[in-house]
Order: sequence, then C-alpha cells, then structure tokens
Amino acid sequence: MEPAKKMEPLTAVEGGIQDNKGFFAKFGSIKIGVVPLPLYLIIAAVILASASYKLLPADMIGGFAIIMVLGIFFGEVGMKIPILKDIGGPAILALLVPSILVYLNVFNETTINATTQLMKTSNFLYLYISVLVVGSILGMNRRTLIQGFIRMFVPLIVGTLAAVAAGVLVAMLFGYDMKHAFFFIVVPIIGGGIGEGILPLTLGYGQVLGKASESFVGQLIPAAVIGNTVAIICAGVLANIGRKKPHLTGNGVLVKTKGGDGITEATTIDKPIDFSLMGAGLLIACSFFIFGGLGNKFLGIPGPVLMILAAAIVKAVKVMPPKMEQGAYHLYKFVSGSLTWPLMVGLGMLYIPLKDVVKIVTPGYVIVCAAVVLAMMASGFFVGKLMKLYPIDSAIVTGTHSGLGGTGDVAILSASGRMSLMPFAQVSTRIGGAATVIVAIMLLKLFS
Repeated sequence: MEPAKKMEPLTAVEGGIQDNKGFFAKFGSIKIGVVPLPLYLIIAAVILASASYKLLPADMIGGFAIIMVLGIFFGEVGMKIPILKDIGGPAILALLVPSILVYLNVFNETTINATTQLMKTSNFLYLYISVLVVGSILGMNRRTLIQGFIRMFVPLIVGTLAAVAAGVLVAMLFGYDMKHAFFFIVVPIIGGGIGEGILPLTLGYGQVLGKASESFVGQLIPAAVIGNTVAIICAGVLANIGRKKPHLTGNGVLVKTKGGDGITEATTIDKPIDFSLMGAGLLIACSFFIFGGLGNKFLGIPGPVLMILAAAIVKAVKVMPPKMEQGAYHLYKFVSGSLTWPLMVGLGMLYIPLKDVVKIVTPGYVIVCAAVVLAMMASGFFVGKLMKLYPIDSAIVTGTHSGLGGTGDVAILSASGRMSLMPFAQVSTRIGGAATVIVAIMLLKLFS
C-alpha cells in the first residue's frame, strides 16, 4: 500500500488565482432584483452613456430602459434598508428619489423626454392599471368579489367623514382657518389624485371664486403629495403588523370567507402559465379600458369606473371563458411582479412635483395631512372589522382614497404587497374622489 501523498502548499500565484475565483464567484452571485450584479452594471453603464450623449431613444424603448434600470435598483435597496423596508421602502425610494433627482436637475432633457413618451404619450400608467384591474377581478372568487364591492362602501364613507373631521380639527389647532383647512388641505388629499381630483378642483374653485384656475394648483398639490406619502408609509406599517398578527389580514383578500383564501378560483391559479393565453389577457384588458372610454361618451361616467364595473359584471355573471380568465390573471401576476417599481420611478419623475411641495410645507401642515390619512385608515380598520372584512386590508383599501389617484393606488398597494386589492382601490379612489370633488365645489359655492 502506497503512503498517502503529502499535499503541497499552494504557491502565492496559485493562492491568488483561487482567491480571485472566489471573489468573482461571490461578486457574480450578488443580484439587483433578479439580475446578476455584473450584468446589471453593464446594462446601467450602457443606458447611462446613451443618456449622457443624448442618444437615448425618445420612445418606449428608451423610457422602459430608464425606469427599469432605476426601478430594479430602488426596489432592491428599499428591501435591504432596516426600518425602511418595513414601511414600504421600495415604494418610497422608487417614488420619491426620482422626484428629488428631477428637482435637483440631475436628469437631462433626453432622459425626461424618453420617460415622458412612455408614461404620458404611450399612457403606460393606464395600461398597467387596466391589466391589474381586469386580471385581478377575473381571477377573483366570484362571491368574494360581490361581497367586497358591497361592503367596502361603509368603511369608505365612515373613513371619509373621519378624515374631514380630524383634518379640520387638527388644522384649527395649528391656527388654520376652518374653511381653508377643508378646501385647501383635506379635500385635495381625498379628491382622487392630480388629474382626476386636483385639476377639476382648480377649475371649479376658479369659477366659483372668480380667479385663474392655475393659481390654485400650487396650493392644492402639496397636500395631495404629502397625504399620499403618509398613506404609503402607513400601508407598509400595516403590512408589517399583518406579518406579526396574521389573523388581522387576508394578505390581499378583503372579505373573510370560509374554506380558503377567497381570492382566486383554483381553476385559475393552479393551471400552468400559457403565454398565448397571456396575450389574450392583454387584449381583454385593453378592450375593457376602451369600453370604459366609449361608455363615458354616452353615459358621462368616468371611463375607469365603467371599466371596473364592466369587468365585475362579466365575472359575476360568468360569461368569460375560464381560459381567458386564466390568461388575464397570469398577465396581471407578471405585470405586478415585474413592472411595479419601474412604473413608480416614472411616476416619481413626472407626477410628483417636489418644487410645489417645498414652497408651502411647514411642520404643522405635514401634521394636518398626516391626521387626515391616519383618521381615514384607522376608521377603515375598525369599521372593516365590524363588516367582517380583514381589518388590515380594509384599512389599506380605505387609505387609497387619500392617494394620488391611480399613481397613489399603485404606490400604496405595492408598499403593502397587496396589488390584488387594485379593483377595490380603484373604486375607492375613483368614486370616492369624484364624489369629494363634486361636494367640495358645491359647498364652496354655497359658502362663498
């Protein structure tokens, strides 16, 4: 039997090679989102260089490149920072950091143009919302859908009244006039966003008060932005509470039901993904959105509201083939899982005007805005519990009424990891916001 061979010590060169291999292996195992770090750095460098030399395409390609590379990064960082990760860190970073960078003029005109082409000209936000609304509705349990829409209006109404009362009372403690507090702080927060709420409000305020509507924009937007930020943080906190106390949450399910989670039919979620069906799901989502716009012309009801109602009715009467429901649902899962943080980067760059917020903000102003949102979400929690809804999910849906329209819905639900609540959030935002705008303008006319 031969004696065992003695292991020769590694030379300095060989040891260095092995150390380098170990370093590169570890470096390559690091990921930004799902992308390996070395590949991410190469992609980011290419996009940055193209933007710097003003060669970035001013179309969907350039827009997607910008929001994807930033969205993946902020989403990953937001999940790593202690404390921040528990209050919706990815949503906060993806929404606010790009807004700050725009305020500081970090992005050049080429970058802004590419993002604008994607977000506004191509209307990516509405495509995203359409896919989420239609896909999540068609993937829901039919009974849960019907019960959810009926029951959610009680916490929504109570939450709105509580928000108004709390906002006005706290504002008066800080020396604000009651009328100013209601019309210029509370109403913008619960008005349904900038495009659907604040802009109609400025037109109404201008007509009633006999002033240029543009003069009211800077007075109304800061409250909406701050309220939306508070709602994002609250949603993240509620999600963290839900992880510690699972009996309080349905993790994206609104109505308590027996025998299952109640959100999706087994026939929908158990089937393997079929990419051709996902294509059909995209067509279906676009068709519902277009139907909403067509119905708006003849009925005068906002298109997004009609889209939600149409999808809910189709699901309730079981006329959509199960295969098509499956395709729409799987498309929704893909879009919500892959494009949420990038979308929020685009929203932060173009829809969060930080310069308007900076002009008017004081500590008291922020506290008043926070009181509005906290009162609304607290009401949603306790009233939802009485209505046999999951309290945390009810609070989050009610809280979307204090968000920036579709932008706010995405941010709030993504911060809490509950994108399946999008149909209810859209109803809360659209119907609640529209009602708020109408009532506010009527009251202003009455008291002016």
